[in-house]
Amino acid sequence: MNKQAHINKLQRYLSQANSYEQWSEIAQTLDEALDHQQWKLDPYSDIYNFEVLSERMHALRNLRLENDLSGLSRALREGLHHDLGNMGDPRLYNQSYFGTKRLIDDYVDEVCIALRYLCDHPQSALLPAQKLDFFKAILLSYGRPALLMSGGASLGAFHLGAVKALWERDLLPQVIAGSSAGSIIAALLGTHTDEELPEFFDPNALSLKPWKWAGLLSGLRGKGFMEQRQLQETIRDYIGDYTMQEAFERTGRSVNISVSPVKHHQKERLLSGYTSPYLLMWSAALASCAVPTIFPPVQLQQKDETGQQSPYMPRLRWVDGSVVSDLPIERLRHLHDVNFSIVSQTNPHVVPFLKEEHEQSNKLHHLPARILKGELRFHGEAVFDYLRKNTTNSIVRQTSGQMYSLLSQSYKGDVTLSPRYKLKHYAGVLSNPSSEFISELMLQGERATWPRLAMINTHAKISKTLEQCISDLKKSVRAHRATLRVIA
Repeated sequence: MNKQAHINKLQRYLSQANSYEQWSEIAQTLDEALDHQQWKLDPYSDIYNFEVLSERMHALRNLRLENDLSGLSRALREGLHHDLGNMGDPRLYNQSYFGTKRLIDDYVDEVCIALRYLCDHPQSALLPAQKLDFFKAILLSYGRPALLMSGGASLGAFHLGAVKALWERDLLPQVIAGSSAGSIIAALLGTHTDEELPEFFDPNALSLKPWKWAGLLSGLRGKGFMEQRQLQETIRDYIGDYTMQEAFERTGRSVNISVSPVKHHQKERLLSGYTSPYLLMWSAALASCAVPTIFPPVQLQQKDETGQQSPYMPRLRWVDGSVVSDLPIERLRHLHDVNFSIVSQTNPHVVPFLKEEHEQSNKLHHLPARILKGELRFHGEAVFDYLRKNTTNSIVRQTSGQMYSLLSQSYKGDVTLSPRYKLKHYAGVLSNPSSEFISELMLQGERATWPRLAMINTHAKISKTLEQCISDLKKSVRAHRATLRVIA
């Protein structure tokens, strides 16, 4: 077998891998066959400032080995910057099948070792509370990643695969956002601990029955073509009756759920523990899944002072979060200091264009078609923007507003994971998914994520280490205060 035939065979096997271990072994074999290893071992590249990374790495290592806690603290507090030297540039992660420059991995590892060393060192002059404030300040300055999951109805099973791939490599962000179908997965993550998550990665253990036909008459009356109670019971069975705040206290994950307004003078909302701590999580997910005409608008529910369920903002109703804010990246930047977005995109009306755009991005002969599509989108936005602002008919105004939002919002992140749909997938959008359907989409989610793990690791590992240090130090602070109370 000649070299090219061998490479083609390996590429085919790579696309068919059924586990990360299998995928990584084939990817590394491909890198060896294509002589990519030398590129990874050589730190030089004009894409990033390798000299800055090398200097910083050796400085941190020397301070740690010399046990210079004061110098190490100062170096981390002043010199730890996200995307230092442009090390997160996507081009550095497209040169090989597995990983990137060894220097980048070594730098990230050294920073994480230094952070843990400082966090765990018993001889630090800082009290636990002071050390906690120190690490919080670094995280605030450095920023953190977020996982955002789009709508997509039953196609949202893809999200579970992406989550599984991230969770298994300890790269699942603490900040999670979801709209429509993505809100259900976000709520699952927000209400279940790491020990409980594996049960949701087994397609045979999932029994998802969210769809039940309500009848043509129900739809024509504006009550939705699908039974909302069926969806509510499905969501509530898996999520329980946790509030946003209770969920965060249970798992440490910050869940954010998008909902869209019904009336034109309302604003979209991002529901989270910060903005709506007493809101019932299942209620937020139900509202975010209320696709107009498919389901009726939803009145949100909260826990009152007595622990009983009561209406939240009782005069208002809410619908599908994807309509206005499928991916609330800007809001997450303000609420959670997010500086890197991992997007799992499954919207059936978006995915084909993402795939086409990716395939055409470097092909000059596709430029006219891309320009034409850009012009059509621009003029479409202008038309619907005019109608939503100037028409007096409430139905036209509302519909125009929704169409404007669908056209004007962005559907991509710093890393965008998306499936490859076939006709059968579109046919199953509004059907109760079988275990086989879920399994297939989950595997697609994993396969889409594995090649992006190196880039995600560069952006996320330091933030994850900071978050783990903060969690450990909070426990130390509580223990220290308990000791002081006993002494007193």
